[in-house]
Amino acid sequence: MEIRIVRLADAPQKKEQAAGWFHEKWNVPLEAYLQSMEECLAQSGPVPAWYLALEGEQIVGGLGVIQNDFHDRVDLAPNVCAVYVEERARCQGIAGALLEYVCADMKAQGISRLYLLTDHTSFYERYGWEFLCMAREEQGGLARVYVHQA
Repeated sequence: MEIRIVRLADAPQKKEQAAGWFHEKWNVPLEAYLQSMEECLAQSGPVPAWYLALEGEQIVGGLGVIQNDFHDRVDLAPNVCAVYVEERARCQGIAGALLEYVCADMKAQGISRLYLLTDHTSFYERYGWEFLCMAREEQGGLARVYVHQA
């Protein structure tokens, strides 16, 4: 399987497909993804941004960078969000490649510190992320906040 990582900003024709794919994976309203992706394509700043792992033209993984991933620590920004790799494509380094790509791309645009909200433990540490604190999610639960300093 040959995978290539692309920035949505470099592949605007993927917007509808990507929004539908993320919506299906995370059950966040399709309109929210479309709006964020339209902002990504329309603006000149680095955030929001969306990244796709493609096998041919099929999306097998992806993630985004948004200002806040639905938590109370608005000072911890921007946030990597919606990290997902299709089950059939897991354990092949795709998530790690996406994380490394986004960190390098954001650093090239002047953002050297990224945050990520998750309930996973030990996965993100493999890619240089460090546990920072707990944050309260919009739904009221607590989640782990990780930081990556490029």
